[in-house]
Amino acid sequence: MLSDLAFHLARQGREVHVVTSRQRYDDAAADLPASEVRDNLHIHRVWTSRFGRAWLPGRSLDYFSFYVFSAFRVARLARQGDLVVAMTDPPLVSFPAALAAGWRGARLVNWLQDIFPEVAERLGLSAVRGPAGALARWARGYSLRVAALSVVLGDRMRETVVRLEPRCANRIAVIHNWADGGALRPQPHVSPLRTQWGLEGRFVVAYSGNMGRAHDFDTAIDACEILRGEPAIAFLFIGDGYQRPRLEREARRRGLASISFHPYQSREQLGASLGVADVHLVSLLPALEGLVVPSKFYGVLAAGRPVIVIGDPHGELARIALEARCGLALAAGDAAGLAGAIRALSDDPARCASLGINAREAFEARYDRPYAMALWEKALEQAAR
Repeated sequence: MLSDLAFHLARQGREVHVVTSRQRYDDAAADLPASEVRDNLHIHRVWTSRFGRAWLPGRSLDYFSFYVFSAFRVARLARQGDLVVAMTDPPLVSFPAALAAGWRGARLVNWLQDIFPEVAERLGLSAVRGPAGALARWARGYSLRVAALSVVLGDRMRETVVRLEPRCANRIAVIHNWADGGALRPQPHVSPLRTQWGLEGRFVVAYSGNMGRAHDFDTAIDACEILRGEPAIAFLFIGDGYQRPRLEREARRRGLASISFHPYQSREQLGASLGVADVHLVSLLPALEGLVVPSKFYGVLAAGRPVIVIGDPHGELARIALEARCGLALAAGDAAGLAGAIRALSDDPARCASLGINAREAFEARYDRPYAMALWEKALEQAAR
């Protein structure tokens, strides 16, 4: 998302600088160049500790070092009247960005991919209890109050932000995440990747993306067990994250041979991997509704595949799926309902195809990259004023 927006603005002739770290998402040891210019985009990579994402205390130290050094770099780069866009990963990076921007007379734009520390609190993480949580809420609130604009990913998230900080209600823009509709297009159901992964002739139910703490996978595992006597139905998990080792252990423990796991696919291969599935699963713990919006949803729509949203049946993505008639919405824990929905779709190829067509049409109308870029340009002009 950040790359799409930054390169788009740079191609329009704007001076754009990105401050990031030298790590990769999946490789803490990566030593990327400290600075470079690509297609008129200036990239500044600051030093951080290198513990990686697997160990939570080390990950926190990585975050803290990034806060310190990124704030100094922003303070060096920013000038009076500039816009500083702070994305919420790592959590609360908007706070040091707000301090640096305020010191230099720049204007802050928050880009809330999630709302912290409420996400951590609802996941039961002890690190945000007591004084630490109170301090995090104050820092988050400060960054919302001083921002020229805060961009959120949906109506439910906007409601949450207004509830937390009513004073910024008139400085919020709703801009959904997106996908690249040129790179991600509906693919034939028969493909080399299906053959490579041993899925020919089967109805494939896929989950593609981060397998983190925010997502519900037990419903899918339980549905797979219900369907174990139907070998024509296969479950496919693509990606990685905190919950993947547990999911693999659980699949082995239950003897669920219809489940297969594959790593993240490259951006160039993403269209083919999404096209392997007949239907995609997108899940979110109901407690996190209004705090997180899984961005994998938009890639599924771009791929022209039906989606089953598992979580709050009245949540943000559930509402979109039902209104666009491109999928179904089920409550977290309703494994029997999920198994029944999968069985019904596998028995009705015409309905499955129709839902996929609707998905692509909804995507092209509201969630393709050019549409999102136009909304971002308008939002940044508003913040500049």
